[in-house]
Amino acid sequence: MATTDRYASVRYVVDDVPAAVDFYTTHLGFRLNSSAGSAFADVVRGPLRLLLSGPASSGARATPDDATTPGRNRIHLVVDDLDAEIDRLRGAGLSFRGDPVSGPGGRQVLLADPAGNLIELFQPAHS
Repeated sequence: MATTDRYASVRYVVDDVPAAVDFYTTHLGFRLNSSAGSAFADVVRGPLRLLLSGPASSGARATPDDATTPGRNRIHLVVDDLDAEIDRLRGAGLSFRGDPVSGPGGRQVLLADPAGNLIELFQPAHS
């Protein structure tokens, strides 16, 4: 398979595209790449292109009827200082899905976008 895009893309189905765009651009450092109003937008952070598909988008219509809730899948964003990010995002009124957890590779915490899609903020362990 030939690589034709410089981005790795992930699709999240959302119920409110403008709210999702605001969430990702305001709080997580994404920039708006393109938008089709309330149907679709894509936002970019580094090599990640996040496709935000609203109910009227073809991506949302292709979703099976029984896949209506988010699973355990999530995007993974590396941060330099997890505690500082938690403080910053809590200060902006966001809440987290549990407390930070530590493992051999580092520390992480989960939050959800306005549609309930998960985002993992991850601080690698120092070598």
